[in-house]
Amino acid sequence: MARQRPTPRPDPQPPNGPPVIRVLLADDQAIVRTGMAMILSAENDIEVVAQAQDGLDAVEQAARHHPDVILMDIRMPRLDGLDALRLLNRPGTTHTPKTVMVTTFDDDEYLTRAIEAGAHGFILKDSGPRLLAEAVRAAAAGDALVSPSITLRLLRRQHHGRAAPPTPGVRLTPRERDVVVLLADGLTNAEIAGALTITVGTVKTHLGNVQSKIAGRNRVEIAAWAWRHGITRKDC
Repeated sequence: MARQRPTPRPDPQPPNGPPVIRVLLADDQAIVRTGMAMILSAENDIEVVAQAQDGLDAVEQAARHHPDVILMDIRMPRLDGLDALRLLNRPGTTHTPKTVMVTTFDDDEYLTRAIEAGAHGFILKDSGPRLLAEAVRAAAAGDALVSPSITLRLLRRQHHGRAAPPTPGVRLTPRERDVVVLLADGLTNAEIAGALTITVGTVKTHLGNVQSKIAGRNRVEIAAWAWRHGITRKDC
């Protein structure tokens, strides 16, 4: 009797399709996690691989499932989102997912600390399906997305008044400055490219150069640096 061939396992990521982004949701409210999971599961290129009910659970789930992106609430029991973020980004870790902090307007006091801990973006819990999916895709591409309302509200509050003196040794080219100004105003890379009539790839190149010059880890830190040094629109 001929041996039956085993049924081939389906390819989890078709070669001709978009890369699937693996996402971990971390929030102490089950209804919030359920809502985000429903929104993201409707996207062809996003897969929710795990959910966590607090920061400690998020760190454990991240080690188990190796997600590409984590959507992390800031205020959670046992271990809050900021401490979980620090653990995820600690030196020596073999897998460091991009983490987007999910917040409310009442969390302004935590946002600066999250930037320092290496967050790859901020969105509001009521941002809506489109921005939620865009934040995941941006983080996966190393291109943090911050809700414009959070960016402007936080940074204006932090750096209201006299700008700090220029960082020693940091000189931006005119085009780098143009890109940074628009970034600090909350524009995405695609929007910056459209405004300056350049390609998205060129925008990324300029931001990479700026990031190296200011020793920033991501575009969130570039925006904070720009506001701190007065490199913003004159009418802001």
